[in-house]
Amino acid sequence: MSHTATTEPRRSRRAAPNGGRRAPRRRRRWGRIVLLSFLVLLLAAGGTGYWLYSGLNGNIDGVDLNEALGEDRPEKLPTTGQNLLVLGSDSRAGANASLGTGKVAGARSDTALVVHIPEGRKQAVAVSIPRDTLVTRPRCAKADGSDLPEAKRVMFNSVYSLAGPACVVKTVEKMSGVRMDHYVEIDFAGFKGLVDAIGGVPVTIDEPIKDSSSGLDLSAGTHTLDGTESLAFVRTRHGVGDGSDLGRIGLQQQFLVALLSEVKKQDLLGSPTKTYRIADTLTSALTTDSELASLTSLAEFGRSMNGVDPATMETIMLPVAYDKTDPNRVVAAEPQATELWKAVRSDSEIPESAKKSPATGG
Repeated sequence: MSHTATTEPRRSRRAAPNGGRRAPRRRRRWGRIVLLSFLVLLLAAGGTGYWLYSGLNGNIDGVDLNEALGEDRPEKLPTTGQNLLVLGSDSRAGANASLGTGKVAGARSDTALVVHIPEGRKQAVAVSIPRDTLVTRPRCAKADGSDLPEAKRVMFNSVYSLAGPACVVKTVEKMSGVRMDHYVEIDFAGFKGLVDAIGGVPVTIDEPIKDSSSGLDLSAGTHTLDGTESLAFVRTRHGVGDGSDLGRIGLQQQFLVALLSEVKKQDLLGSPTKTYRIADTLTSALTTDSELASLTSLAEFGRSMNGVDPATMETIMLPVAYDKTDPNRVVAAEPQATELWKAVRSDSEIPESAKKSPATGG
């Protein structure tokens, strides 16, 4: 397995190959891979023996989306499967402070994925929303109950830090027209703990990678990465491609395949002790909507998706274009974004034209 360099926009002083526009800078996108992998483990744990983990219920934090969002939401259509907003938070607090992820106040939605599980539960699709995308933030209630008015042209990842997860859900629903059935959030510590709990993940690269920002220093060849190294691997951008944030998507996709393969090879359901350790790690780093905020609910949801093969999950980046006013930011590209969300809403196959992003990052 080898890594391929794809490209992504970032903030940079140097000229970008897109006619002089500079690519937007994004903070560390680590969660895309582990969040998908969490879904894999959810499917596995849901199949059998979930009662073993009932003592872990207290680890999970819950958010009551129905109470927070009220009735001002997209209609739930009868044939649109299930939609989850899967979020990675980049808080440096608590256990995350010692992971070498930088010193940044507060928390942001470092990674956001709309995971669509179609009617019939056969193949899932994950749409990632770049954190530097300019969006219209709807009116929301903040955690202290105060009102946060609607605002246009705000960075997507700022919504979480200003108003919390319910407002992120509301923002995604407004921009997509897709109703989110569930919400799942995981943090840095959960990612590291997952990889360490399964004993590391092997990856093969055909060119050396050295990135002083992430701390990653790998020679060409095969390496078994522990949790800390894996965090650096999915965060690195300076050592691959053009050095942009979107450029590391290739590494993240490679890591996802490697992680899925390792989980499958280890047969975690055959090792209750290891599976319990993974469950304990993940639930401690997990926040969900209140309907999923128990091991029983998570397991039942997982069991409902037994027909889904996680290895066939398709990952798509929301098509974006460089903003004409601020080339360090991106906006949803049209008509691709509209076509993409329409396909998700109607539970239909996503057309190839809706997967092409004008913002390539060079």
